[in-house]
Amino acid sequence: MGAAAAAPFFVMKILPTFLLLLLGAAPIFAQKADILLLNGKIWTAESAGKFVEAAAIAGDKIIKIGSNRAVLNHRGPNTRVIDLKGRFAMPGINDAHSHFLSASMTTTQVDLSEASTLEQVQAAIRTFAAQNPSAPWITGFGWQYAIFPNARLPLKGDIDAIVADRPVFLSAYDGHTGWANSKALEIAGVTKATEFTGFGEIVRDEAGEPTGVFKESAMRLVRSKIPAATRDQQIEALKRGFKIAHSLGITSIQNAHGGPGETELYAELLKNGELGLRTHIAFSVSPQTTQADVDAIVEAARKYSSPMLRVGAVKIMVDGVVESYTAAMLEPYTNKPDTMGSPSFTQEQLNGVVRMADKAGLQIYIHAIGDRGVRMALDSFEHAIRSNGRRDPRFRIEHIETVQYADIARFKELGVIASMQPIHADPATINVWADNIGADRTSRAFAWRAIESLGIKLIFSSDFPAAISMSPWRGLHSAVNRQTINGWPANGWLKQWSVSVSTALLAYTANGAFASFEEVKKGKIAAGMFADLIVLDRNPFEIPSSDLHKIVVETTIVDGKVVYEKPR
Repeated sequence: MGAAAAAPFFVMKILPTFLLLLLGAAPIFAQKADILLLNGKIWTAESAGKFVEAAAIAGDKIIKIGSNRAVLNHRGPNTRVIDLKGRFAMPGINDAHSHFLSASMTTTQVDLSEASTLEQVQAAIRTFAAQNPSAPWITGFGWQYAIFPNARLPLKGDIDAIVADRPVFLSAYDGHTGWANSKALEIAGVTKATEFTGFGEIVRDEAGEPTGVFKESAMRLVRSKIPAATRDQQIEALKRGFKIAHSLGITSIQNAHGGPGETELYAELLKNGELGLRTHIAFSVSPQTTQADVDAIVEAARKYSSPMLRVGAVKIMVDGVVESYTAAMLEPYTNKPDTMGSPSFTQEQLNGVVRMADKAGLQIYIHAIGDRGVRMALDSFEHAIRSNGRRDPRFRIEHIETVQYADIARFKELGVIASMQPIHADPATINVWADNIGADRTSRAFAWRAIESLGIKLIFSSDFPAAISMSPWRGLHSAVNRQTINGWPANGWLKQWSVSVSTALLAYTANGAFASFEEVKKGKIAAGMFADLIVLDRNPFEIPSSDLHKIVVETTIVDGKVVYEKPR
């Protein structure tokens, strides 16, 4: 056969046969996985009820999901096989509002979050002081407003009775109020004559003497005297924080407070291969923020844009918290009618900073807890849209603990994400909150279902350490049950605003990824997504909702690597 005749014969006869054989043998050439998860009930988060049996991971990506048979095609000689034996797996938790460096530093402080009486707080301080005799300062976190007699705030004398020779400074569980002893006041130079102007206050008794309590920015008067942690101490604390987060199933964080110094810590860990969580950082800004400040944040966003570490947002604190009367309300506080709370920005200042950051292409988080704070935030976003034009900015309002019904619809109109923390609605911490604002506003408290029902994107997070727990499973319990772990109140607290398990889990996973412009990269279990997965000891869709807080993480995978396995 001549060359001219051979070519058509090859194209028409030999090549099709070869291609059919190649396609039929495709599994032989399938990409080999580093990890296979088999025999599981794997929730993909692509929809409320989509489950698969198996998943294959190669490098930092998921390369295949489906049946065991389909995934086994990717098994190679070095593949690690994890037999789930019917256990539940899902995307890793995205803690979409965290203060992670502060959270990590709490590992060296006295933890008061479980104390339910003043006596228990004092006992914890006494024990910590005895165990740390050389600590120049005793610092701590987590005390709750409701534990003090007659609904009063704490007093310096409450600590002096336990520790008088060393300075003590303790943050409330919400992070917005500080409590110092007399020695700390002495070192800080805070006396009857001390003046403070700005957002917050020095709380005083009837004679004008400081009581030891500081609200909001006034806390800096004492905090500025506490020896700063060294860079090495901060790095080591972050490493401890990563381990805690992994044990809770957290694989990503969106750090809702930061700046260049903190970002450099994460960058150093990334360089050394020790950054344990996908980290997205929002830089804090103030009413005095200038265009030069915004330009510097834009430059940081260009510098830090890797899959593990990103900058690209600003964080604005427009008000405080209900418990200390610093949340900005539209009407006076019920049990303190001489105040409505004072926002930290005027509307004009807020409009200016939001407009400037939005024009620069930065995402914007606004902390707004009171209904006036929420309205101010919505007004500023509307102003930015009118000034800069409508795009896809994914504006976020953080917390939204109380809101007027008329303003909920504006979230949808303006494309605003509702970023909320179920743990803040735990009924164990809500008494003071409800007393301060009264029954009418309490009826609209933490209105997750009302927000979700309008098609508004809802995301969940911990806000730790400005919360009683970092655990997403305690948050999930609160979101679904509106009850404390011990079941009080029996019928749930404002049960009408609770959400389903699937809604809550989506708010902790896929929706959180959307909130940081990463929905095509993470938050779901699908081919091409980053391999951030967790295995649980029980299925949250099948257990009684009253047991959701009992969920235990058995395995955590971040960036395709097993970073945590529950000790057996």
